[in-house]
Amino acid sequence: MQDHLNRRLFLGTAAGAGIGTVLAANGSTARAEANGRIKIVAVSCSPRPGKTTAQGLKIVLDAAAQAAPDRIETVLIELAGLSLPLEPAFGQSVPEGVRDDFGAVAEHLADPALGALIVGSPVHYANMSTLCKTFIDRLGMFRKDFRLSGKVAGALAVGAARNGGQELVLRCIHSALVCHEMVLVGDGKPTGHFGATLWNFNNDDISADEFGVKTAANLGRHAAETALRLAR
Repeated sequence: MQDHLNRRLFLGTAAGAGIGTVLAANGSTARAEANGRIKIVAVSCSPRPGKTTAQGLKIVLDAAAQAAPDRIETVLIELAGLSLPLEPAFGQSVPEGVRDDFGAVAEHLADPALGALIVGSPVHYANMSTLCKTFIDRLGMFRKDFRLSGKVAGALAVGAARNGGQELVLRCIHSALVCHEMVLVGDGKPTGHFGATLWNFNNDDISADEFGVKTAANLGRHAAETALRLAR
């Protein structure tokens, strides 16, 4: 799939430690800001960096950016390799000597320009990954004052079979995000279902999954168009 976006690779830091690779893609951030910038953030909750969940989210973001290239900035965050202790989700301090990388992730979500959040997870025993559940638990910091209220939310799931539990994972993610008063969107027309559902049947290459790729592209377009309408 041809990538029409310029990409820049950078490292974010939190608490004085590297947080891993964050891939941001935009046409021209300065031009977008001048015209009312909207940021769409996709979070890959796979423990395998750069694999099928990240591939699917890149398709989502590419389609989202095409909805309004001069206004939309897209960011892909991969949680693989990050240290995300759970203690802060329960009001406890991070243990001494343990690095907490969630701060740099939270910076993107706290950006006032945030228009949409897309959460992607592989299917693990008919449910979201452990890393995805950890991300959702840590996201609770935004629920204290409902800072994500009114933002668009969508989900992507990758399974080892066509009917391998992807929709179960989507519904689990949706159930968590609706607690933040987010505006849920699915993959939109013409597929028009719960979100992006991809099948990893080709040795970590989802490009051959024609149906799944369409759901990912439709999710990106639908999320972007909804975020643009809400911004107006």
